[in-house]
Amino acid sequence: MGRGLRKLMAGGGATTASDSDCDTFSIFGPFHLTSIDWTNSYYRTSVASSLVNGVYTLEGDRLEKRVGSESLANPWWEFFNFTLLETLIDDDGAIYGAVFEYNLYNLYQNTPNVKVPHHVIAFRGTVLKGKTWKSDMKLNLKFSFNNLHHGGRSLHAVKAIRSMVEKHSESAIWLAGHSLGAALVLLAGKTMTSVGYLLESYIFNPPISTIPLEQLPGGDKIRGVFQIAKTVVKATVAMALADHQLKEDDPRTASWIPYLYVNPADPICAGYIDYFKHKTFMSEIGAGLIERTGARQSVRSLLVGRKEKASMSDLSKEPLHLLPSADMTVNKNKPTKSTSAHGLHQWWERDSSLRENWESCCIRPYPEDKLEQLTIQ
Repeated sequence: MGRGLRKLMAGGGATTASDSDCDTFSIFGPFHLTSIDWTNSYYRTSVASSLVNGVYTLEGDRLEKRVGSESLANPWWEFFNFTLLETLIDDDGAIYGAVFEYNLYNLYQNTPNVKVPHHVIAFRGTVLKGKTWKSDMKLNLKFSFNNLHHGGRSLHAVKAIRSMVEKHSESAIWLAGHSLGAALVLLAGKTMTSVGYLLESYIFNPPISTIPLEQLPGGDKIRGVFQIAKTVVKATVAMALADHQLKEDDPRTASWIPYLYVNPADPICAGYIDYFKHKTFMSEIGAGLIERTGARQSVRSLLVGRKEKASMSDLSKEPLHLLPSADMTVNKNKPTKSTSAHGLHQWWERDSSLRENWESCCIRPYPEDKLEQLTIQ
């Protein structure tokens, strides 16, 4: 799940920009942002997504053996005054992440109420080139079976994040990821939350291991009935197999508010829209606790009676999409010949008229089992 799926997600015989164009900042990047207003969410989103694309390009440079003046990666962070501190490398030598430092951070030290990162740790998604695709697809399979926390890349990524948190204030460390990299950010964010660290996170087109009801025919009512029935069945079976109790969310997890970026035309991440709609509806009818209990179990695990294997790690083991809180941006623009619903580039959209079709949704738990209203047409 990542850049390798870009052409497949474009649909039909549509054409998209070539991989070399995607790697070339002067052609494909947000070069219109000659200065950064950190108080503006669009600017923060553009910078975070550009750094993630920088990780894609680092791996592209490695695979294509582009070195020196032929390397294309540096402009993706240098344009915004970031320095590459460290590359995160998988066992097979693939670059899957990077740690960036913002050179102008000290200028904002005494500026209150302005979100500015000191460091950004960014993760790319799937690359279907060279030998990289093998390790990436293995992780995609782990994600599909809710086993991402068993992956060596996951352990390595969280270790790198913890190391940065120990050296610096967590309030100045941001996480960012796209597709499979977004899943890593969800896993790392939940893991760090469990030990008291709430890292600002930018999560682009995150995969969700549920049926994308947004893509199914039948209308909202039929999809809603299906979702309610599925939740009740899962909650009932889960209680029967466990301790017969409904469990509340961990309040620490509820305090973490990641930024999610989804497109309803992207089946990989569209399920988040339906997930939060359903979560809000169940809360409104007083069934929020049932919804949370059912959400903790996958249909697959209940059908086969699979129990969680013992893990040597302390990474979060709950379903990654289980989020009590989020700030979600929905890009309601339809894919075109030059854009993809799963593409990272949509999140630094230069056309302000197209950005007007972005819809912001704030999901927060409220007392007495109430959630903020979520309406997405």
